[in-house]
Amino acid sequence: MFGNWMKTSILMAGIVALFGAVGAMLGGRDGMLMALVLGGAMNVWAYWFSDKMVLKMYKARQVDETSSPYLYNMVRELAQRGGLPMPKVYLIDEAQPNAFATGRNPDNAAVAATTGIVRLLSERELRGVMAHELAHVKNRDILISTISATIAGAISMLAQFGMFFGGRGDDRPNPVLQILVMILAPLAAMVIQMAISRTREFGADRGGAEISGDPEALASALAKIESYARGIPMGTAEHHPETAQMMIMNPLSGGGLRGLFSTHPATQDRIARLRAMVR
Repeated sequence: MFGNWMKTSILMAGIVALFGAVGAMLGGRDGMLMALVLGGAMNVWAYWFSDKMVLKMYKARQVDETSSPYLYNMVRELAQRGGLPMPKVYLIDEAQPNAFATGRNPDNAAVAATTGIVRLLSERELRGVMAHELAHVKNRDILISTISATIAGAISMLAQFGMFFGGRGDDRPNPVLQILVMILAPLAAMVIQMAISRTREFGADRGGAEISGDPEALASALAKIESYARGIPMGTAEHHPETAQMMIMNPLSGGGLRGLFSTHPATQDRIARLRAMVR
């Protein structure tokens, strides 16, 4: 637990520093001060509200044991097995099979699944997936994941609006430098997400297998999700690629972002580790 809080603190400090550096390069001293204020405010906002923003972004609808007894009761049983408070449960009307967890701590957590993944997977496989998401909750990965998704989007926005900082006199930045920062700042934010996400997925796979007691079910689910997800685009994820690292499987379509900047480890490596647990 301490390690995850330390990672969160480092992430928040790094994000504020990146905001300040981008602001200084785009708008000199005034730009740096403006960016530092914005970065601090974004960290506070992201801690309290970013989970709600992500759920709203994906048009997730909350369900209960009346509106979706199959999914809700499955999550409740797994949460009890994992010694976790009951999270809120959401469905997302998307054909692509995928799922994610969000929230700032286990007492304020939510798990979301697409209608596509509920239809595609067997009950055993879906239990493996929801156990994986609950492992993120138990490991307190969800705060790091949600904040990094929110701030990465903000950094991209800051870079895009960089020309409006301007600066004054000798403090005015070089236009060539401004253009470079506008290109490189979003990539830096993406690298932060990659560093956080890849090792975290292995941990959630192991934790999910322990909660469900069925590593093979999650391995089978991952293979099936990857096979289907590649051919079914998810519009919201394509428009907000900073949220891709929250999903159990990279939701982005084929191309540079998926290949060069994948926030997830290779699926075959994840499956191999799960099946090693079985053996």
